[in-house]
Amino acid sequence: MTITIVVIFILLMLSAFFSGSETALTAASRSIMHHKEQDGDARAGVVNRLREKQERLIGAILLGNNLVNILASAMATSVMITMFGPNGVVYATAVMTALVLIFAEILPKTYALKHADSMALRVARPMKFLVTLFAPVTEAIQVIVRATMHLFGSSDGPGTDSERELRGAIELHADDEVIGDHQAERAMLHGILDLDDVGVWEIMVHRRKVQMIDVSRSLDEILETVLASPHTRIPIYENDPDNIVGVLHAREVLKAIVRGNKPENADDIRALAAKPWFIPDSTTLADQLKAFKERHEHFAIVVDEYGAFEGVVSLEDILEEIVGDIADETDVEVVGVQPQADGSVIVRGDVTIRDLNRRFGWRLPDEEAATIAGLLLYETRRIPDVGQQFRFHGLEFEVLRRVRNQVTRVKLRPGDSVPATEEE
Repeated sequence: MTITIVVIFILLMLSAFFSGSETALTAASRSIMHHKEQDGDARAGVVNRLREKQERLIGAILLGNNLVNILASAMATSVMITMFGPNGVVYATAVMTALVLIFAEILPKTYALKHADSMALRVARPMKFLVTLFAPVTEAIQVIVRATMHLFGSSDGPGTDSERELRGAIELHADDEVIGDHQAERAMLHGILDLDDVGVWEIMVHRRKVQMIDVSRSLDEILETVLASPHTRIPIYENDPDNIVGVLHAREVLKAIVRGNKPENADDIRALAAKPWFIPDSTTLADQLKAFKERHEHFAIVVDEYGAFEGVVSLEDILEEIVGDIADETDVEVVGVQPQADGSVIVRGDVTIRDLNRRFGWRLPDEEAATIAGLLLYETRRIPDVGQQFRFHGLEFEVLRRVRNQVTRVKLRPGDSVPATEEE
């Protein structure tokens, strides 16, 4: 009987090992394990290989855990029946439930949660041996599981969305005091993840704001415009702004003047200009960033599906989506967002929805419109008058100014203080 009790004790320790290993290997930091493997830690490499085949890992752990638990319970029942007769079944159930729950489940898993990375490294090699040992059995079990899931119309496709996991990890600690001083870095991570979902039309400089040069103007006017412009690259057109014939770089003009080759006519201006690069407005920021790198260019002309000029986008525009506004000594500062003392915000109509969401943590949709004025027109399905108020997406919109058919200034405020007579 003493030997049986010792064996039961060993089985409980094995059960604790399986339970703790499961928690440690699943809770260990992926980034830390990857970094350790890159630094030459072979155990971290074993952890990463085990997690790549997670079904086999979990199958082996559950197989081993159930084997030792069932065997320990059966042996304990035998001992109790010998000591107390038929009532030994009840005693064995109570005692083994308490022992397994406390010492083989809660205790090892709690420890593993608090020391997941270090414990994962310690159990990696033993678990690799057991996974290999149990492989034939676990594979047979997986075949049965897959067949059963298929029978009930369920699939066993990929269970992890990497991007969604990254976003979740960022949002998980959004209000954590530990990273309270790192909100800029958090915004940058969101910006990087959003590059695949944002089109250039959402961040481009609209054609109304693009400084352009008509090559038919006098050379003095052209040179004065180039030298006075805060921009280094200026699109040039002939007669019609839709007829863009090149992109003039201020550096090329200055180099020509310094070398004594001052432009004398429109043909000279065209010769200094670079060939325009036209891109569709549906291009994503991720694709455009890649294209900028491949072509070694920083500037592109955005056109719609009919080839009409819509605006321009630069490498700096895309970088600002990641790191925020990049101001330099030539930037002309324009105040587009004015927070008020009462908690409201006065916004210029052409301020982008994405900028407002990032600055104030709002969740205004930007699928159908890029600017706050565009969102207002889309939601109301009309051109609102000055003074009209609307409520949608958890914010109240009040039109403060309109120039012809364009909403130029809007007041936004959280809450439900819009009069009930107004339609949303």
